[in-house]
Amino acid sequence: MAESPNNNKEDELAGTEQPFVQHLVELRDRLLYCCYGLAVAAALLAIWPGPSGLIDLIAVPIRAHMPADAKLIAIGVFSPFFVPLKVLGMTAVLLALPWLMYQIWMFVAPGLYSHEKRFALPLIFFGSMLAYGGIAFVQFFVLDKMFGFIQKFTPASVSATPDISSYVEAILSLYIAFGVAFQVPIVVMLLVRFEMVTIEKLRAFRGYFIVVAFIVAAVLTPPDVVSQLALAIPMCLLYEIGIVAAKYFVRHSKAPGEDADTSADSAKP
Repeated sequence: MAESPNNNKEDELAGTEQPFVQHLVELRDRLLYCCYGLAVAAALLAIWPGPSGLIDLIAVPIRAHMPADAKLIAIGVFSPFFVPLKVLGMTAVLLALPWLMYQIWMFVAPGLYSHEKRFALPLIFFGSMLAYGGIAFVQFFVLDKMFGFIQKFTPASVSATPDISSYVEAILSLYIAFGVAFQVPIVVMLLVRFEMVTIEKLRAFRGYFIVVAFIVAAVLTPPDVVSQLALAIPMCLLYEIGIVAAKYFVRHSKAPGEDADTSADSAKP
């Protein structure tokens, strides 16, 4: 007698159980691999463009709106040393992000079904690209428009020469905010895939999400209208992209026999 699809799915993970100590060993190995990846990324960035080069790069948007001979200042005694290292560390994390996500996937992969493994790697790649897109959006568009807007309100008697430490903290918070907010399509697709919400409900929730997006933008960005709009509008667009992508994602990530089970259930009186 042929086995049912449900039995096949249950047997797929048979024999893959691991003792708790082995899980700890696997976790240790993955953390070590993450550290190795971060070390390699930091070493490459230290060689080129170097900590000073990274500071010069992220300072381009604000220096474009400062006098030609003006520079960022360092108020703290150790700021010229520690701030470039901080930027180097954060950039190394961004550069190694796909590797870090891959190590997380390798740790949880033994507990996933084969059809779940098929869509895990594309999600990691897609999520990393969205994070990079959000950070690039901040660097090449948001900061320029935001500082241009702020400089219009600077009195003529005031010289706007920000401290490098406060400037780096401000833009790093924007990088993180946009990188996380740009994950909206991933969240939407996963919610639909695991049947926590339907596409119809997401469409009905569209108006509420717009309000939520503007609230999130008001909390995560500086109190200027440019950066808030620059975060809220892409979030709304990405929400729509997530709804469209969710239909195809669910269709191509179903377990073997899932369609058959659904058809059999719908055929019951």
